[in-house]
Amino acid sequence: MGNRLSKIYTRTGDDGSTGLGDGSRTGKDAPRVSAYGTVDEANSCLGLLLACALPDDVRALLVRIQHQLFDLGGELCIPGHAAISDADIAALEAQLDHYNAPLPPLKDFILPGGGEAAARCHLARTVVRRAERETVALSRLEPVRPQAIGYLNRLSDLLFVLARVLARADGHGEVLWDHARR
Repeated sequence: MGNRLSKIYTRTGDDGSTGLGDGSRTGKDAPRVSAYGTVDEANSCLGLLLACALPDDVRALLVRIQHQLFDLGGELCIPGHAAISDADIAALEAQLDHYNAPLPPLKDFILPGGGEAAARCHLARTVVRRAERETVALSRLEPVRPQAIGYLNRLSDLLFVLARVLARADGHGEVLWDHARR
């Protein structure tokens, strides 16, 4: 465990820089900071989703994912650090298969909505997709382990499936895109 913060402000970032986990400093607008900052934002979106009434199994899964996202943020904050494994990605795939199996096949696009929990899940999904894009952009400039990108890719897929599950659990149902509305 690192140092405990007894004082929240340090003033060291007033010049537009921030400290990375390895002690180096970089700009607050650096691609690495954008990547781990968006992972943090995605984690906050999951916290917002967890504030809703959820099935116990979904709640437990989301809490585990929050911990993994915190780990992933650490991996991205500390150049060369590894926190996400192939097993973490495989576990997401297993959950994807589990929750997707009983759902009807998609025949239409789904709009974000379907009740409060489903809508919050869709929001988390879109933020995870942005985190994935920013992590890919970082990987074009600096080394990033493929597990970080794979994890985010699978997580956004899982959140899409969970949004479908939650829309049904809420009794609202999915909001289908009406392509023939014009």
